[in-house]
Amino acid sequence: MPKLGAMTDAGQTTPLPEGPQDPDAVAEGTTSHDIPLPPELAKAMAENWDPAPLMPHPAGRDGRRSAGAATWAAHRRAVSAAFPGRQVVVPSGQLKVRANDTDYNFRTSSAFAWLTGETVEGAVLVLRPEPVGGATLYLREYAGAGEPGYFTNRLYGALWVGNVPNGEQTTAVLGLETRPLTDLAGDLRRHPDSVLLAGIDADVDALLPGAASDRLAEVIDELRLVKDDWEIAQLQAACDATTRGFTDVAAELKPVLAAGGGRGERWLEGTFWRRARLEGNDVGYSSIVGSGQHATTLHWWRNDGDIAPGQLLLADMGVEVDSLYTADVTRTFPVDGEWSSAQRQLYAAVLEAQQAGIAEARAGNDFLAAHRAAMWVLADHLHHWGVLPVSAEVSCAADEEAPGAGLHRRYTLHGVSHMLGVDVHDCATAREETYRKGPLGAGYVLTVEPGLYFQPNDLTVPAEWRGIGIRIEDDILVTGGEPVNLSAALPREPDELTAWLADAQSRPVRP
Repeated sequence: MPKLGAMTDAGQTTPLPEGPQDPDAVAEGTTSHDIPLPPELAKAMAENWDPAPLMPHPAGRDGRRSAGAATWAAHRRAVSAAFPGRQVVVPSGQLKVRANDTDYNFRTSSAFAWLTGETVEGAVLVLRPEPVGGATLYLREYAGAGEPGYFTNRLYGALWVGNVPNGEQTTAVLGLETRPLTDLAGDLRRHPDSVLLAGIDADVDALLPGAASDRLAEVIDELRLVKDDWEIAQLQAACDATTRGFTDVAAELKPVLAAGGGRGERWLEGTFWRRARLEGNDVGYSSIVGSGQHATTLHWWRNDGDIAPGQLLLADMGVEVDSLYTADVTRTFPVDGEWSSAQRQLYAAVLEAQQAGIAEARAGNDFLAAHRAAMWVLADHLHHWGVLPVSAEVSCAADEEAPGAGLHRRYTLHGVSHMLGVDVHDCATAREETYRKGPLGAGYVLTVEPGLYFQPNDLTVPAEWRGIGIRIEDDILVTGGEPVNLSAALPREPDELTAWLADAQSRPVRP
C-alpha cells in the first residue's frame, strides 16, 4: 500500500505555527521505504496538467442544494442563539493513524455533521455572533494538478487521495459560506469571545486556549433529541437499508451451513457490511453476530464463531447512511429455520416485553417508561417459570434497595432504550433531567430492545436454556399519538421470521 503521509505519534499532522497544515507542504519524517524525489522530477511532475475533474459533493452529487440544508441551518441558528454574542467553533476532526503510515477511515465528529452535513477531514465550522446562525465553513484546500503538493503531499495531494469538492461546490450544496482553512487562525483572532467544542482537533484547540466549553456539547446534544422531518426520513432510509442487509444475511445462512459453518459469524458480518457500504457510508457501529452461546455476550464483536444447525443467531446491526444517521436493529432467529420449544417459549416472552415497551414510547411519558414495562413482563415470566424467586412486583419495585428488588436483572442485563440519530447512542452528553430522567417529546427516536440472556454456566436456569441469548430491537419514533416503528419491515413474530428466512433463502443476494 502506498504511504499516505507522515504523522506524529499522537496521530496529528505536524501543525504550522499559524494553524492547520499547508497542503503544499512536503510531509517530513518519511520512512525508509520512500523513494527520494530529485528536484528535477518534482519540477517535471508539476508541469503540463489540465485541471483534474472534481469529485461530486457527497451531500448533493447533482451539485444542487441538499435537501438537508434547511435542517442544518436551523440547527446552527439554535446553537448560536444559545450563546448570544459569542463565536461558536466546532471542528470536524483529523485523521487517526492505524498502523504507522496508514490511517483509519475518517468519520467526522457527529456534532459537526449535525450542524453542516459536511463529512470532510480537517474542516472547522465557525458560527458568528451576528447574524444569529451566520456561519463560515473553513476547508482545507487540497493541492491540485500543477502545484508541487499534487505529487509530494501524501495527505492532501489530489494525486494521492483524489480531488475533493472545492469551496464553490460546497457552498452550492450545503448553503454555507466557505473560506480556506489557512485563514482560520487569523479570522478567529478577530473575535475575542469564543466557545469551542474541544477534544476533536488538537490544532484548533491550540488556537483557542481557554475556550473549551462543556456547555456547548450539552446544548448540541439536547437540541439533537428532537428530529425534524428530514432527519426522520434519514433514519427511515437507514432502517430500510438495514432491513435489506438483514435479508442478505438470511439468504447466506444456507450456504454457510452447507459449507460446514466454520467462522460463519464472520461471513455474515461481511455480508451485512457490504450492504452498508453499498447503500450508505458504513455500518453505524461494530456489528454483533452471535451464534449459540455467543448471543449471551452483550457486545460480542469478535464474530469469529462457527454456526451450527439448532442454534439461534443474534444479529445486532445497523446501516449508517451517507448523512451519518444510523439504524440500530436486532433480530434473533433459528439458523436452520426451526424453533425448538424452549427457544420459541423464551422468544415469545421477549417479544411480549418489547411490545409492552414500544407501547410506552409516547410523548409525555418518561424515558424509562418503556424499560419498566418491558422488565415487568420479563420478570413476570421468569417468576412463573420458577426461575425468579420473587414476583415481578417485588423484582421491579421502584425502591431499588428493597429486598428482592432487581433480581430479574441477572437475566435481562441492560436497559431497554437509548436515543438514536447521528450516533447510535445519540445525545450522550445531554443532562440527565432532559434524557434518562426526562419526558419523551414528539420527534424523539429511541430503541426498544429487551433481551433474555442465560449464560452457559448459570446453574439457576434449566440446562436446556443455558447458552441461549435473545434480543429484539427496533427503532421507534415518538409522535403526538401512536409510536411509529421505523424498522417494522423486518419481521418479529416467530412464524413470520421463519417465513422470511425461507423467502430470503429462495432468492440470490443482489445489489
